[in-house]
Amino acid sequence: MLPSDLVLDGIQLRPVAEKVMAGERLGFEDAVTLFRSNDLLAIGYLANSVRQKLYGKLTYFNVNRHINPTNVCVASCRLCAFGRKPDAPGAYTMALEEAFRIAGENWTEAVTEFHIVGGLHPDLPFQYYVDLIRGLRERFPTVHLKAFTAVEIAYYSHISKLSIREILGNLKEAGLGSLPGGGAEIFAPAVRRVICDHKIGAYTWLKVHRTAHELGLHSNATMLYGHIESAEDRVDHMLQLRNLQDKTHGFQTFIPLAFHPANTELGKLVPHPETTGFTDLKNVAISRLVLDNFPHIKAYWIMMTPRVAQVALRFGADDIDGTVVEEKIYHDAGATTPQAMTRQQLIRLIRETGLEPFERDTLYRPVTRSETSVTVRV
Repeated sequence: MLPSDLVLDGIQLRPVAEKVMAGERLGFEDAVTLFRSNDLLAIGYLANSVRQKLYGKLTYFNVNRHINPTNVCVASCRLCAFGRKPDAPGAYTMALEEAFRIAGENWTEAVTEFHIVGGLHPDLPFQYYVDLIRGLRERFPTVHLKAFTAVEIAYYSHISKLSIREILGNLKEAGLGSLPGGGAEIFAPAVRRVICDHKIGAYTWLKVHRTAHELGLHSNATMLYGHIESAEDRVDHMLQLRNLQDKTHGFQTFIPLAFHPANTELGKLVPHPETTGFTDLKNVAISRLVLDNFPHIKAYWIMMTPRVAQVALRFGADDIDGTVVEEKIYHDAGATTPQAMTRQQLIRLIRETGLEPFERDTLYRPVTRSETSVTVRV
C-alpha cells in the first residue's frame, strides 16, 4: 500500500510504485518508466524503502587498496583514458616485486582487500598474473584478493590458449578470492561497437562471471551510463544481470558508474557534459528497484563525489565502497575526487547521513579492530 503522502509524477508511476510496495518484481516497461520519469524524490523514496527493509540503517564500507599493475593495453576503447600503447608517454608495467612493495607501503591501516585491475598487456604471459596473485597471497595472507575483470580473464584465455574455466581455476588455486565487476559497460551491441569495440561482448562477460560463480567465486557487476546509451539499453543491461543472478546467485554488489568524458576519445567524438547528481541518484535508485536479487548496491564515492554518495545512501545504496588508495582509472579520465579516504573519514561520511557504519570484508562479513589486530567474523 502506498503512503498517503507520497506524491507521484503523473499517473504513470503509480502502478510501478504499487508493485514496489507489494514486493513484486519490476519488468522491462516498469524500469523504462522509472528512467523516463523526472520525479526523482518519488523514485528515491521507493528505493530507500527497499533499502531500509533489507538493512535498516546499516551502511557498508571496507578498508581496501587499488593496485593497477599495468596500463599498457592492446585495446583502444573510446571510453578509456587509462590504457596506453607500450611506447606511449605514461605507459608503465610493474615488476612483481614492485607490485608487492606498493601493496604494502605508505598505508598504516590494515587493509582487508586488494582490488587489482589493469590493461591487456601484449607481452606479459598469463604466468605473470598467477605469480602476482600467489605472491600477494604469500605476503599478505589475511587480505582478500579481488582481481581481474571479465575482460582481463577472457584475454588471458586468448593468450594462453586455456579455457576460461582453467584460467579462473589456476588463479583461484593461487589465491584469487573474487572478481570485480568492471568491463561490463553497456551490453547493447550497437552501443558497444561505438564505445568499446575492442572489448568482449555481453555473452563472454556473462560467461566469465557465470563460470566464476560455478567455481565458488563471488563477483560484482557494473554498468557505465551517461554516454550514448538509451534508457532501454540500461534496463536491458540490468535485466541480463538479474537473469544470471537468478541462476547462479554469485553476484554480491552492483555498481552504477558514471562516464567521465574528459581525456577520452569518446568525449571528443560525442561531446557532452559529465553526468549530474540528478542522473547519478536516479541510476542508483533504479538499480535498487530493478536488481531485486542483488544483495548490495554501491555508491562509488570516487566516481560520484563523496557528497553525492552520501545522498545516494538515502536513494537505495547501502555501500559506499572503501578507502581505495591511489585510484588511477577514473582519475585518468578527469575525476577530481580524492584518491583515498581514511577509515575515519568514511565513518564520518556515513554518520553524517544518520546511518550506521558497518565495516565489512569483501564477502560482507563483519570486521572488528583493536589496537593490535583486525578480525573477520566468519
